[in-house]
Amino acid sequence: MNQPETGARAAAADASARFPLRFDRNELAGAFGDLGTDLPLIVGVTIAAGLDATSVLVMFGLMQVLTGLRYRIPMPVQPLKAMAAIVIAQGLDGRILYGAGLAIGLAMLALSLSGGLHWLARVVPKSVVRGIQFGLGLQLAGLALGKYVQSDGTPGIALAVVAFGLALVFLGNRRYPAALLIVAVGFVYAVLFQLDLATLGRGFGLTLPVLHIPSVQEVVTGFLVLALPQIPLSLGNSILATRQVAEDLFPARRLTTRQIGVTYGLMNLVSPFFGGIPTCHGSGGMAGHYAFGARTGGSVVIEGALYMTIGLFFGRGFESVVAVFPMPVLGVILLFEALALMRLVRDIMTSEADLTVVLLVGLIAAGLPYGYLLGMLVGVPLAYALRRRAEAAPPA
Repeated sequence: MNQPETGARAAAADASARFPLRFDRNELAGAFGDLGTDLPLIVGVTIAAGLDATSVLVMFGLMQVLTGLRYRIPMPVQPLKAMAAIVIAQGLDGRILYGAGLAIGLAMLALSLSGGLHWLARVVPKSVVRGIQFGLGLQLAGLALGKYVQSDGTPGIALAVVAFGLALVFLGNRRYPAALLIVAVGFVYAVLFQLDLATLGRGFGLTLPVLHIPSVQEVVTGFLVLALPQIPLSLGNSILATRQVAEDLFPARRLTTRQIGVTYGLMNLVSPFFGGIPTCHGSGGMAGHYAFGARTGGSVVIEGALYMTIGLFFGRGFESVVAVFPMPVLGVILLFEALALMRLVRDIMTSEADLTVVLLVGLIAAGLPYGYLLGMLVGVPLAYALRRRAEAAPPA
């Protein structure tokens, strides 16, 4: 056995000992903390691109399980948002999506191994990263309040009010986790008003993922049409902002952009061959898991196991199963995920210059096309300019 292998195994064993997984009620509650982001995108992409639901759910769940075991903190796996939005809007063929996943996996792995992500982490100031987080929080809050909460009309709004009240009362309660109570209320609502149990029963049965080999043409087309718009968002949120949230919430874990980029890349080098959608990590997902009680990778493993179970045994009744999670409930969960993300800017509130950068980058990221790229391009030079002006100013 060579020395690098021995060192890697020793490091893995040390991580397992220092960061044990838990599977208690709080980890279970935290497993629902990212549901408001993931589930609507998964449903939308699967239907719009005509994908095999079993393949999508099983591979998405498997990536969650492997990520939870690898990082041992609530490091989430999420659908790639820019890709999902384009596919849903344009109804692109699923084969292009598979090609795009493989393309962005190769690109992210190259950036990670070449040191590009490490350089980016050193160059981009913390205030710009906070601005990206703030912008994503604004987007998620707008989606939660503007679309999800209002999706079922007056009954849905009433359900959202009840769920929001439960969240306010029980958020942070380790004995009665808020997410479990919210999901329970949503399930009762679904059974009474939405869920067709007969259709759900007919959809039960074991199904397995399907294989797919992306062609060179699919990879090239996917890169040009889907991967290029996704890369700026991934660099800002999936890599830099996720590493910052991990440092905020789990400073002892000491994650690097290289580690996050490598797992990002590897996930997308595997999933397309088994019909899985492109995935990433995400700062909002980690904040959501944490806000609803998760403190270890157990919550991500539980979430992944849930998706895998639904995919394996209810893949044929996919559209009936998703009715178990009413959109207004997902909206409330998404809103608290957004609030948890935006609250992270509090550590720079004492600096007028940093706060200016955060607000400007956040508004650009949330409000403009390619906002995350534009926010970084505007925010980085502005942050350095304000820093130089502060250093050059005479002491008061």
